[in-house]
Amino acid sequence: MSETPRVTPKAPLEPGMRAPLTAVDVLAFACELFAFATLAIWGFAAWPFPWNIVVGIAAPLVAILVWALFVSPRAVFAVHPFVRAVVELLVYVSATLAWWSMGLTWVGLVFGVVAVTAGVFAGRRRLA
Repeated sequence: MSETPRVTPKAPLEPGMRAPLTAVDVLAFACELFAFATLAIWGFAAWPFPWNIVVGIAAPLVAILVWALFVSPRAVFAVHPFVRAVVELLVYVSATLAWWSMGLTWVGLVFGVVAVTAGVFAGRRRLA
């Protein structure tokens, strides 16, 4: 007969229920928080006095707003997964560039690799 493997379908989640958290979800959340904190540090450290207050508060707020609108699990706008991935990548790239502009290239590079890897695994899990 057929040589297809036996696959048992998973029962769908009831409305209002979520899939259990995994280590990838926790790592992706930690990367989000680190990106927002990075933008705050960059704003306060890289700009002269009156602007450091403005940029130190505005940069993470803008990133959090964009994240809440397009990327969060309860996003305001339901967008195509490709758009969601691009917005997520832009936040991570901005945090990486912030580390580079502060002269900490290795921190930015390590963060970029970890964040993109976590994003890819979390994104693949969301699409499955």
